Amino acid sequence: MRDISRRGLIGLGAGTAAAMGLAACGSHQDGAKSGDGSGKGSSGDSGNPTATARPLGDGSTADSGAQPSQPDKPVPLEPGQTPPQFVVFSWDGAGEVGNGLFPRFLDLAKAHGAHMTFFLSGLYLLPESKKRKYLPPNNRPGASDIGYLTDDHIRATLTNVRRAWLEGHEIGTHFNGHFCSGFGTVAHWTPKQWHSEIQQAKAFVKEWKTNTGFSDLPPLPFDYDKELVGGRTPCLLGQDNLLPTARELGWRYDASSPGGRQVWPVKRHGLWDLPLQQVPFPGRKFEVLSMDYNMMFNQSKNSTKAPAYNYPAWRQQSAGAYIAGFQRAYETNRAPFFIGNHFEHWNGGIYMDSVEEAFKHIAQEKEKGADVRMVSFRQFVDWMDVQKPEVLAKLRRLEVGQQPTGGWKAYMSDTGKGGSGGTSQGA
Repeated sequence: MRDISRRGLIGLGAGTAAAMGLAACGSHQDGAKSGDGSGKGSSGDSGNPTATARPLGDGSTADSGAQPSQPDKPVPLEPGQTPPQFVVFSWDGAGEVGNGLFPRFLDLAKAHGAHMTFFLSGLYLLPESKKRKYLPPNNRPGASDIGYLTDDHIRATLTNVRRAWLEGHEIGTHFNGHFCSGFGTVAHWTPKQWHSEIQQAKAFVKEWKTNTGFSDLPPLPFDYDKELVGGRTPCLLGQDNLLPTARELGWRYDASSPGGRQVWPVKRHGLWDLPLQQVPFPGRKFEVLSMDYNMMFNQSKNSTKAPAYNYPAWRQQSAGAYIAGFQRAYETNRAPFFIGNHFEHWNGGIYMDSVEEAFKHIAQEKEKGADVRMVSFRQFVDWMDVQKPEVLAKLRRLEVGQQPTGGWKAYMSDTGKGGSGGTSQGA
């Protein structure tokens, strides 16, 4: 990604483990077979939902009705039933800058009937010539620790975001200027300042036609006020002050929590708290957060252009970390597995290759008949919200790598047939 900041490194401990934190943002290509991302249910290609879309505002977005290619309506687990293995691949920044990574992973998802979440940075739809429209908290007007995109790259980003939504993926937010250090860092923002940042991120998506002057591109086919139900903060900073604002705005989840473990999630301030997770790091005694940036930091000490002779081993190690995290959850507590990445060619593009390898490994398990559901965060919380509280409580008792006593049927047999609702609040 052009001029992306490498700042905002976070050190995170996992007992004696060190999982190093995240920075940057991202973008790749085009094309392949639609599916529901759940391993079950309808592929739901609903023709052309934009044909009768109702333009919103200046026509940058449009209400196209129900999103195509969604899973079947989720239902509560029955007593004794094994929970599915959910896997969420997500992308920070979600800009296309000519490296072909955005459409590359859209193609991959389409080929395997999977869905993902794209955390779009609002500034990726604002031309640099209009940068003073952005008023970042505690920073000068127009400031940003990520680069503004060229007009061609804004166009490419719009094309890929539009395609992503029509193919069933979620469009969340990665906010705007990606400030991770100094006086203006998001770590110090107040709830009121987070509200300003969110409103601006939404405005840049909802008013790209006015800001760019592009008149030859179709609108984004969704109402962003309704579509936006979650995000991930820059560098995993500032969640405590973000959450009250996010709740007021009706968000359903936040994916900003650092140092998460592979256990079933809880709610904080009424939102599902869905963190990046510590996973085994092959050949090392510590675990690493489930994101490309964290793999890179631990392998090359934050260098994005380390000597190429390292690349084969590092690629294998990072792919192995994702696969080990998936296998540990799938074979034990079935905790949902969350993976975050950036559309970046760091260290020769090895992290894009490793996440693709892991994606295919997980998809093959699904295609062999395992109840593996490769979904967006929004689709995952749809499922969580219909589960019985006693079911979720039972799932949360399972620690990392812990198998249910007596097997799933015995362990879940006493969960009853009460009402639904994922209401556990957590700390």
